[in-house]
Amino acid sequence: MSNISPEFALLGFLVSSPSHGYDLHQKFQAELGNVWRLSQSQAYTILRRLEARGDISSRLVEQDKLPARQILRITKAGKDRFEEWLHGTGRNARSIRLEFLARLYFTRQNNPNQTARIYANQWAAIHTSIEHLENMLRHIPPDQTYNCLSLDLRLRQLQTIQEWMRDIKAQFNIPDEASA
Repeated sequence: MSNISPEFALLGFLVSSPSHGYDLHQKFQAELGNVWRLSQSQAYTILRRLEARGDISSRLVEQDKLPARQILRITKAGKDRFEEWLHGTGRNARSIRLEFLARLYFTRQNNPNQTARIYANQWAAIHTSIEHLENMLRHIPPDQTYNCLSLDLRLRQLQTIQEWMRDIKAQFNIPDEASA
């Protein structure tokens, strides 16, 4: 379901409380700036798209001696889309690095008792992807060197991510049954 966009992270910050664009971008940078690269202009572009889609709404708030500020609020449709995304999983190294970390962040912020479930879903997806790649690799003729090398790299990336996931499990005291 994922298009690998930081739009879901922006929606996630609005789940907690309304905000305006500048503060939203600052919070994004402080909390997830090493996960996603997002310039302020990109953030504003995404926020306009989210508003046009109906995922967020805005209203102008007048300020003394300052220009009016646009306060952004997540809509029911936006919250529903965010919740659907939150329960998804990444299937490759990039989507796991970006989206799993963001999913883990927002789960721990808003519903920490669901951390094990988010972890278990991602663990299972990685395990399934590894099995799929191993099967593909077994069935590629050995003379297809570059196809073999490509699959081997993808497989090794996911195996490394499994090790990283074990570290996350220990760091957040996630029960063993989450990666059974």
